[in-house]
Amino acid sequence: MEGEMGKHKRFDKDFKLSAVKMITEGGHKASEVARGLDIHPNMLYSWKRKYADNGEKAFPGKGHLTEIAALRKRLREAEMERDILKKAVGIFSKTTENGSDS
Repeated sequence: MEGEMGKHKRFDKDFKLSAVKMITEGGHKASEVARGLDIHPNMLYSWKRKYADNGEKAFPGKGHLTEIAALRKRLREAEMERDILKKAVGIFSKTTENGSDS
């Protein structure tokens, strides 16, 4: 079994959806499907839970790319807002120093 340590099988979205639908729509038992696909039943239960929570969007790809992309977008927007506020503070503080606050 040398070299087997640390290797994980990767399954694409279509495979996961098909496996889950065999249980949810096909009426098969999860243990039978898992055995037939040579995967651990707990993995299948996890996929089923994700599918129940998110539907067709359950398996976006490698990791949580959609969630990370959304968080990065929110971060960029927050940074832009912060920069605008910093500039505004700088502008207003200059006008009050020059005595033009009236």
